[in-house]
Amino acid sequence: MPYKILADIVVLIHFLWIVFLIFGAFIGVKYKAVKIFHISGLIFAFIIQIFDWYCPLTHLEVWLRTKHDPALAYTGSFIPHYIEKIVYIELPRYTIFILTVFLCGFNAWMYRRKR
Repeated sequence: MPYKILADIVVLIHFLWIVFLIFGAFIGVKYKAVKIFHISGLIFAFIIQIFDWYCPLTHLEVWLRTKHDPALAYTGSFIPHYIEKIVYIELPRYTIFILTVFLCGFNAWMYRRKR
């Protein structure tokens, strides 16, 4: 049971991390430390998309779920696994890549606009 709870906590943290990457520029324009952390996170997200890696949080969650019940583990990326359950569609890898590029561009625009 503790592995399942820990895996659920990792999912929550992963979700909050994605929300921060999407909306972090709104806070980052005011606070330099948040801006540095946010831009670093965007760079990391971009790099893992380019090299087709999975986020370390995905690996941690899958490992925890496997420890709880091997049947609960999944392969692939965090985003399609959970988004598919919400909207019942599959997201191709290139779609996630395009959304990542758009997100980085939007945030770059936000930071440059506030100067």
